[in-house]
Amino acid sequence: MRVHSLPIVPRYAEVDQQGVVFNGHYLTWFDEACTGLLDALGYGYPELISAGYDFQVVHSQIDFLAPVRWRDEVRVTAECTHTGTTSFTVGFGVHRLADGTDQVAVRGHNVYVVVSAEDWAKRPIPASLRDALGSRDAQGSSMTS
Repeated sequence: MRVHSLPIVPRYAEVDQQGVVFNGHYLTWFDEACTGLLDALGYGYPELISAGYDFQVVHSQIDFLAPVRWRDEVRVTAECTHTGTTSFTVGFGVHRLADGTDQVAVRGHNVYVVVSAEDWAKRPIPASLRDALGSRDAQGSSMTS
C-alpha cells in the first residue's frame, strides 16, 4: 500500500474567524492529495480520462482532532484503504508539524465511484486502476470485491 504526502502551508484566506483552517478547505486538500496519489501510482487523471473513465465523490468524512492555523507546516497523506467493485476509498491525514512533532490534526476519507466519462454511468474499477491502488483491508488481505 502506497502513502502519498502533499505539503501544505495554510494561506490566510483559508483561516476562519476562530483562527483555524475552515473545515471546507480540508476537502480541497483531500482532493489535491488524491490527485497526487494517483500521479504517484502512475495512474494520473489524464490517463483515467483518456481510457474513458472518471470518478465522483459519493461520501466524505472529516474528523477534527486538533487545530491547524495560518502558516502551520502541514502535510496531507493519502492512501487507498479499500477497493470494491465500482468504488474505492482513500483515507487522509492532515499532519501538523511543529517543534519536531507530527500531530494528526484531521482525519478523513472519501469514497469515489468510477463512472464512464461518456455517459456518467457507474462502471467497474478498471483492472489497471485497481492494480495501481493496491489497497488492503484492516487485516492486511487484498481488497478486490
